[in-house]
Amino acid sequence: MTKTEKPNFLSRIITVTKQSLRGEADFDYTSGNIRKAVILLAIPMVLEMMMESVFALVDLYFVGHLENSSFAIQTVGLTESVLTIIYSLAIGLSMAATAVVARRIGEKDPIKAAKAGMQAVVISLVLNAVISFFGFIYATEILMLMGASEEAALHGTAFMQIMMAGSSSIVLLFLINGIFRGAGNAAIAMKSLWIANICNIILCPILINGFGPIPAFGLTGAAMATTTGRTIGVLYQAYHLFNGKGVLKIIGSYFIPDFNQIKAIVKVAAPGILQFVIASCSWIFLAKLVAETGGDHGSAGYQTALRIMMFFILPAWGLSNAAATLVGQNLGAKQVDRAVKSVMQTAKYNVIFMATIMVITLIGAEYIAAFFTNDVLVQSIAVEAIRIMSLGYIFYGIGMVLISTFNGAGDTWTPTWINFFGFWLFQIPMAYVLAKVLNMGPTGVFLAIPIAETAITIAGYILFKKGKWKTIEV
Repeated sequence: MTKTEKPNFLSRIITVTKQSLRGEADFDYTSGNIRKAVILLAIPMVLEMMMESVFALVDLYFVGHLENSSFAIQTVGLTESVLTIIYSLAIGLSMAATAVVARRIGEKDPIKAAKAGMQAVVISLVLNAVISFFGFIYATEILMLMGASEEAALHGTAFMQIMMAGSSSIVLLFLINGIFRGAGNAAIAMKSLWIANICNIILCPILINGFGPIPAFGLTGAAMATTTGRTIGVLYQAYHLFNGKGVLKIIGSYFIPDFNQIKAIVKVAAPGILQFVIASCSWIFLAKLVAETGGDHGSAGYQTALRIMMFFILPAWGLSNAAATLVGQNLGAKQVDRAVKSVMQTAKYNVIFMATIMVITLIGAEYIAAFFTNDVLVQSIAVEAIRIMSLGYIFYGIGMVLISTFNGAGDTWTPTWINFFGFWLFQIPMAYVLAKVLNMGPTGVFLAIPIAETAITIAGYILFKKGKWKTIEV
């Protein structure tokens, strides 16, 4: 590369980055340079998912410095584990919305894309209302069922109740962002999470510790701050849905239930929800197993490590989401070869990212854990968990791209079966045997995670090469 080429290369990178952050509403992802298409989608998607992971880390940081911090950390972690059921609903519907909206956009039919997106919103609100109601009523019992002691469960009941009561904001935040991503406008999705997180970061110390006339709510204040932040993010999304300036033009009639459209969305979403329910129930079982074999400190250490791991994995998931949009739009445009090339390019970027993160977490585990908690026992368990789980990061990265590929194509059953066999028939039995039968305790659970994720990735690659996902109609 000559001296004159370098500035041009750098200027192109800067230009594409600016375009991705601004939102390239008119960019056609079914033609042109694939690397540019991946980058335009990936940068805001990575930043979006980084912001989603920051929610739990901000809560973890502030509650980790409270009195009785082991109870507080355990409550945040166990509540997040239970909320994965809500996340499963949100992500499953979000995947369906992304797949259907992307396919319609690829077919150059934005009106049908907008109608499909709004029908997904209607479905999500009805389903989540039922889940959040029972979660609020039985908050204490759920925490105890998860392995928390009675004292810890009572300490965290109000936190759990507020998070469950406000869980509609979680579902809408994921779902509406999935609609924006399917339409190719990942920048709006990113900005909604930035706004929600800025509000959470400002409100967390104020509501937890008190400020001026505002009393200190302690652990409960963390739930209040997070729910408020997410709600503000949803309001920002709603503004951009209804202002009529984007690819999707939303009108009130799109919210009238269309049972044919609802049936089509549910057909794609149901296995998508199921695949994440399968995964989240596995994480719930692992959390319970750690709590039973490692006590309150073991549980708090594991939850700390898990939140840190998710902080690094969610950006990779964001990058993987670029594959879902590109696959959906290119299959809609009958560009199958381009869809495959988009997947491989995205996987390459994800491997580089996750390899870098693996090195960082292996070297800096002690410093990272110490930042989030002052409890030495919690720190030691967190460090062990971080190092063991990070060994599978490269496989996590590849696996996420493959799962996004299937889901973006509307083939949500394939990853559902992969998760069923990988988590329930492999990871859970292995974790139980290692932790209880072989008396390895929490360490056995930590080991089961990267082993199972590696097996899941290998299975995903084999099925990707078979190519059934290329023929799915949505």
